[in-house]
Amino acid sequence: MTPRVLITGATGFVGRQILAACVARKVNMRLVVRAGWQDKLGDLPDTCEIVEVEDLFAQSADWWAATLTGIDTLIHSAWYTEPGKYLTSPKNTECLIGTLQLARGAVQAGLRRFVGVGTCIEYQLGPKILTPATALAPSTPYGQAKAAAFHALSGLFGETKTEFLWCRLFQPYGEGEHAQRLYPYLHNRLSAGKTVTLGSGREVRDFIDVKTAGANIFDAARGKDVGAINICTGIPKSVREFSTEVAQIYGRPDLLKFGALESSASDWDHIVGQPYQPDVPDS
Repeated sequence: MTPRVLITGATGFVGRQILAACVARKVNMRLVVRAGWQDKLGDLPDTCEIVEVEDLFAQSADWWAATLTGIDTLIHSAWYTEPGKYLTSPKNTECLIGTLQLARGAVQAGLRRFVGVGTCIEYQLGPKILTPATALAPSTPYGQAKAAAFHALSGLFGETKTEFLWCRLFQPYGEGEHAQRLYPYLHNRLSAGKTVTLGSGREVRDFIDVKTAGANIFDAARGKDVGAINICTGIPKSVREFSTEVAQIYGRPDLLKFGALESSASDWDHIVGQPYQPDVPDS
């Protein structure tokens, strides 16, 4: 019998791609979503069950225990990620508290496998390649809340039979991305023949297509590994290189104006990871 998977955050940028991987493999699933999910997800296969909730981070452990009945694997991708606000928002604390309630419910339900989505900025950032063994030293409330979730869940599940996997996501881009982010901003301006104002472009990132990221998270969820892994490519690329590649699609690299914006506090110099190689079980 195909294992049942529960996904949180399935209407989000990354969650939609996790869901797509789940649908492609015809896995029976349950989604915990807010009202209005149809506007983002449209029609879903008969293998998908919907649980609507106003705020999943406000639910009790008992509610989660009941909701997880019959579930084999949970993929928790929900979090507050509004561009321009999420890095410093106090809502990160709400997400952390709600995640711990979810985990308690998972223990009550006897869940076999709990998979959470973390972030590369949990790490102590620097010029070296980031690996799961790299020290954690987050400098933003977002990174701190994610790291706190990782530590708390590691301790909680370490005392149970539930397998725990934490997927640290690097720099996703692509389909469904918020218009304020770099990739859609580049396409929107360049397609209209408008100037693109950017910072220095010297920052090096580990860019990964969100479709690949979603599929990798799902494959890792189906595997047997536990602990922390990186969802990335391992390929260093500067923002200047990335932007120029997009501009070349339109034949307009001349529209890129580097140095027109000041760097922000979140413009870390170098974020590149050691990618996880999934061990995918037979379907």
